[in-house]
Amino acid sequence: MNDRIIEFEPLIEGILIKRYKRFLADIQIDNGEIVTAHCANTGPMKGLLNEGAKVRISFSSSTTRKLPWTWEQVKVLGSDNKEVWVGINTLFANKLIRKVIEQNLFKDKLGEIAKIKSEVPYGKDKKSRIDFLLTPKSSNPDNRNIYVEVKNTTWTKNNVALFPDTETKRGQKHLIELKGLIPESKSVLVPCITRKDIDYFAPGDESDPLYGKLFRESISAGMLLVPCCFEFHSDHVAWNGFKSLKLN
Repeated sequence: MNDRIIEFEPLIEGILIKRYKRFLADIQIDNGEIVTAHCANTGPMKGLLNEGAKVRISFSSSTTRKLPWTWEQVKVLGSDNKEVWVGINTLFANKLIRKVIEQNLFKDKLGEIAKIKSEVPYGKDKKSRIDFLLTPKSSNPDNRNIYVEVKNTTWTKNNVALFPDTETKRGQKHLIELKGLIPESKSVLVPCITRKDIDYFAPGDESDPLYGKLFRESISAGMLLVPCCFEFHSDHVAWNGFKSLKLN
């Protein structure tokens, strides 16, 4: 399976010198110049922050940006002991999942979709925003609204992708609110796995035991889990299919 989901201008390759202050990364590009790139992933990035690793960055000519460069991908040793490119730009995850929805790849799991809305207020006092609110087509046998929460997932152990890689109060809150939507609406959690070297998904109990507990409670209450896997290249991202849940 190797269907191109998104295509873009070829990325620039370089070497990671260091990532610091969470948002910044110094990278030496192929011509020897050292540039500072924006790092959208502010978490610990477990297993990805190897100084000297090969990376890929994008350039923006926008005059409103403080940093024209963005760190997009990093190459690491994968679960199969082969090198694999990992997408680290967390802002990219929603774009990927929207493409999956638009290309009707969720049809067997969610039925046909008539409308997609982004960043819709929901939850207690409407203080949270759901990544996608989907309206099913009239032909869909389940006419409930579908709330989709996307989680960028890069941490792995062996061939299992794990989320989260650190304690996440925000993620815990999302699970509580997704569970609260059931059964009047359909709740869907989508781990966006930005590397091809995995076969399963599991909650990151080691990093956040409470998240793992809430995850299991939400699944038991009827939350749908749809782990989506992608393969990253210098000029495109390919669809790598759905993965299965693996609980110890």
